[in-house]
Amino acid sequence: MTKSSYDFDELKSKVRALGLLERVPVRGSLEMTAILLSMGIVYVILFYHKNLIDNSFAAAAGLGLFMSLVFTRAVFVSHDILHTQYFKNKRLSFKLSYPFSAFILSNSSSWWDFKHNVNHHTWCNIVQKDVDILAFDGAFTNNKGNKTWLRKSKYLVFWGAMFFMYPAFIIQSYNFVIKRKKWGELGLMLLHWPVIWGSVFYFLPLTQAFTVYLTLNLTLSVWLAFGFITNHLGCEVFDKEVGEKLSWMELQMRTSRSLKGGKFVHWFYGGLNTQIEHHLFPKAPRFNLLKIQKMTKEFAQKKGIAYFETTPLQAYVQINNVLKSY
Repeated sequence: MTKSSYDFDELKSKVRALGLLERVPVRGSLEMTAILLSMGIVYVILFYHKNLIDNSFAAAAGLGLFMSLVFTRAVFVSHDILHTQYFKNKRLSFKLSYPFSAFILSNSSSWWDFKHNVNHHTWCNIVQKDVDILAFDGAFTNNKGNKTWLRKSKYLVFWGAMFFMYPAFIIQSYNFVIKRKKWGELGLMLLHWPVIWGSVFYFLPLTQAFTVYLTLNLTLSVWLAFGFITNHLGCEVFDKEVGEKLSWMELQMRTSRSLKGGKFVHWFYGGLNTQIEHHLFPKAPRFNLLKIQKMTKEFAQKKGIAYFETTPLQAYVQINNVLKSY
């Protein structure tokens, strides 16, 4: 495959001509408002209908599932805001992300922007730069890693870790803001605990409150983990000196995997199912990515470029096969 085959400017000009790269402040604002209103519903339930949950573990689990849905959408919206998909102004986008990342999730926008936007998107699957690919002792790199105990328990550790992704995000967020001395953001993140979980544990009996907490953490972690791992794990990996020789389009297409499926899959994965398109056009609104995907696949077919797309199940099987070779 020649570098000229990956003529990104040609594809980008077609996508831009259709207005698919334009920000969507109105639609983005509506989604942000919907999430905040949904959090309001949680408080209405706690303040006025807690008697429905007091003696019912099923109702407590149901509240936990509803909160997990709200938290998951907050993750996706925060991700999109920080990519400036809604508003062009970066400073404004950072401020608008705080209600979702810091308050709802107790996550750091600064940490995510540095780890994800700066490093991961620029150096996708580049071993020396992309920290995501170094997880699990580098099991998904060409070097594989050398921890013997991890080789013997790889499946238990890797798939078991899927249940703890949300707490891992919180720990990494706090480590980042404390090391970088971002005290203002740390203060906003700390508000999460008394305002959200303080309310849950104050209004509900202890056992029901813990049921809500555990249901949310387990569901949210699994939802996020099984969504995120399909994006790049099991795709091509490069050393920095090789990656620098690849064009932008070639690097992103060879290191990313998109998922087959319609609008439900697109909603469930928060647009990350169109991972190739998201990496080619990170500022393109999630709402436009299915249209961009169609154009990208047609462009790849025309130019003879391999387009890596699988079903979600096939992606998990591929990831598992990589683990077997660890």
